[in-house]
Amino acid sequence: MSIQNIFGTSFLDLFSTDHLYYIRGAALELINKEEVNAIIGPQRSSQARVVMDIGQKAQLPIISYSATSPSLSTTQNPFFVRTALDDGSQAKAIAAMVHTYGWHEVVLLYEDTEFGSGLIPYLTDEFQQFDIRVSSRFSISPNSANLTMLKMLNKVMAMQTRVIVVHMTSSLGAKLLLLAKEANMISEGYAWIITDGLSSLLDPMGAKVIGSMQGVLGIRPYIPQSKSLENFKRRWNRRIPSSSAKLNIYGYWAYESVWALAKSVEMVRHESSGVTRQSYRRNASQIPEIRVSTIGRMIRNKLVKTKFRGLSGEFSLVRGQLQSSVFEIINVVDKMEKVIGYWSLENGLSPELGKPVKATYSTSLYHELKPPIWPGNTKAKPRGWTTPVGGKKLKIVVPVKPGFDTYLKVKHDHYTNEFSVTGFSYDVFLEALALLPFAVPHEPIPYFIGSNTSSGTYDELLYDVKLQKYDAAVGDITILANRSQYVDLTLPYLHSHVSMVVKIKDDGRKNMWIFLKPLSWDLWLTTGVAFIYTGFVVWVLEHRINNEFRGSAQQQVGTVFWFSFSILVFAHREKILNNLSRFVLIIWIFVVLILTQSYTASLASMLTVQRLQPVVVDVNELKKNGDFVGYETGSFVKDLLVKQLHFDESKLRNYGTAEEFNEALSKGRQNDGVSAIFGAQHCVELFLAKYCDKYMTAGPTYKTDGLGFAFPQGSPLVAYLSRAILSVTENKSKMDALEQKYFSQQKACPIDVERTTVSSDGLGFYSFGGLFIVTGVASLCSLIIYFTQFVQSHWNTVHAVLDISVWSKISELVKRFDDQSPYPVPARDVNVGNSTSQSVEAWDDAGNEGADTVTRSRSNL
Repeated sequence: MSIQNIFGTSFLDLFSTDHLYYIRGAALELINKEEVNAIIGPQRSSQARVVMDIGQKAQLPIISYSATSPSLSTTQNPFFVRTALDDGSQAKAIAAMVHTYGWHEVVLLYEDTEFGSGLIPYLTDEFQQFDIRVSSRFSISPNSANLTMLKMLNKVMAMQTRVIVVHMTSSLGAKLLLLAKEANMISEGYAWIITDGLSSLLDPMGAKVIGSMQGVLGIRPYIPQSKSLENFKRRWNRRIPSSSAKLNIYGYWAYESVWALAKSVEMVRHESSGVTRQSYRRNASQIPEIRVSTIGRMIRNKLVKTKFRGLSGEFSLVRGQLQSSVFEIINVVDKMEKVIGYWSLENGLSPELGKPVKATYSTSLYHELKPPIWPGNTKAKPRGWTTPVGGKKLKIVVPVKPGFDTYLKVKHDHYTNEFSVTGFSYDVFLEALALLPFAVPHEPIPYFIGSNTSSGTYDELLYDVKLQKYDAAVGDITILANRSQYVDLTLPYLHSHVSMVVKIKDDGRKNMWIFLKPLSWDLWLTTGVAFIYTGFVVWVLEHRINNEFRGSAQQQVGTVFWFSFSILVFAHREKILNNLSRFVLIIWIFVVLILTQSYTASLASMLTVQRLQPVVVDVNELKKNGDFVGYETGSFVKDLLVKQLHFDESKLRNYGTAEEFNEALSKGRQNDGVSAIFGAQHCVELFLAKYCDKYMTAGPTYKTDGLGFAFPQGSPLVAYLSRAILSVTENKSKMDALEQKYFSQQKACPIDVERTTVSSDGLGFYSFGGLFIVTGVASLCSLIIYFTQFVQSHWNTVHAVLDISVWSKISELVKRFDDQSPYPVPARDVNVGNSTSQSVEAWDDAGNEGADTVTRSRSNL
């Protein structure tokens, strides 16, 4: 069996025609008449699809070195062997390159053939991994006239996307690029990327075509330099000097395919080479009969296991096709191909081969590749988008309401019949749009809320967005869970919650009894009891030894009250003789000092700072009293009041402006008004800024997720705009400027007041409980120590002299307690002429009063 019979005598001529009918017939003729056992050469993907089906039935390998469409499956057709790279292998590299340069949208131009359409699903999937959107795709027939292609290019020119990926064969791609150059589309602002179907065949296109591709980026398989490759090029140039037959990657793969097949044939040569005839009838009108090769399967099995070092690198087939290793990124500059980087599955993008760069896919690190020259002979990276010449504008619906127009205000020009929009919300939206990597032309459309019977609500507005009557909704739209069920909401640009606004009570400083408010009633009562108790303890400890605490019963009671309260201002004149009394007073003075300082500070605060008290502080109180409450017309607050706070819907009234809020609250429930208004924070703040001397917030707040913008579900703009909103809100200087622009006047309150709710109960007992416990325990311990010593010193005497009952003994001890102490103590001085006499009473050891009095006189000098 000759190698000619195995390969087929005219396999190169077999695929010189594009007519698939003749290709099918020629393949059948080779198999049935020439009895070949392998076929090399389907050059196009469409040709390979026809021949691979015949090879499957004849059980002989169909080998292609240039049919690269990923739709040709080598696993589903095991007799189809691809000795070239699958086009899908370059999809990851192209997506990584687009992402690295920070582009978010691309336009795909591809050939309307099996080769062209096969790559598109793979590219789309890889772009999605990087959140890159394919804004449009255009298929071009290989037989398209120039006029047809120009019309398609005009459509691309009218779009905002300026990143164009081209996947075509060299013949159609050359024609397209020449027309794009004539249309001034390969110029500054555009980015063109060509796949390996074009970038691997630049030389055959000619100098004119290459000259029109200035600044175009391309991707193609990397071919490592080697001695065998250089030797092959020299031999090729000697034998085929024609410049039109320059070597390229497909020539290398064809050469390696022949070598691999020859090696496989040599390995099965010793086996039987006979061919059995077997009838195979699928459809009598198409394939009446086909031979089945007896060694085709063996050749195929040996072929897929063949490995060697070829001209293009390592030849190794995995699952019946050549595996990708490294791609090189080229930049067409001055009719030359400049390599600016490489891509591999292991290292991603890198400027040099084998030198991986960290954070390969970071959008901010597009310098991972060597700086290219872009279309228009500029080094400035194209931003990837521009304002479209005649593109469709997004219909942006904006809510229009009679009040609270600081956030959104719409004016109608009757002459031009156009609407102009201003306000904080719209300015934030414009700032976010400016940060997007593409233009978003839009047209504001007003949506009236709450002004008349034909107007709607915010929920109705958002439902129209769901129905795609509008492309987006911009305004003070509160982000709620139920709304996210039918629209996509961006991240919040302003945080918000729902608050209750009520009237302010009269100023407490006008109260003539305000001096009692610093201390709560229980603290007043406890303090009074503590004063009396401390005075009583001191009286007990000083009564027997100190004449200041003796006298008639009325005088002693007065002394108890006078002494304890005089300590408050440190005005007491009584001398303290007992150490236990001194201990009690040390603790008590410390307590008095803290109480007086706290009282003074609290009273001063009440007299100098206006403390605003709400008329109503509890939602339950409103419901219990059956009060009417108000809310902003058209807002979600009505649902919150009914569904979450369980208000009777008949008790709700809606108002549209701050003036209506003021009028309703001023009337109150007695005069057909409301007792409270519930509103979102951004509206409440504007209302209070205007009427801060009459109203205040009270009660708990009800959290929401803030204010955002709404889009139909699935809109790709949501993710882009959310990221842009984060950038705007994190820019403090930008946000401060916007707030100063819209809220500086509204936030100017006419009077300086403290707007927090303060309890009117003053300082409570619990705050000073520890002090009273300390002084109480100290006084009690002193009494216990004193009475223990007193009983010990008198109990034995009373017990020995009086043999009576215990009760009588206790009575006797009480009488002795009321007697004066037996120890000499200083008495009050008595002036006699120029002398001062001091009387000291002497007591015997038994406690009896002595009969004499010692008088000492001192002369006044």
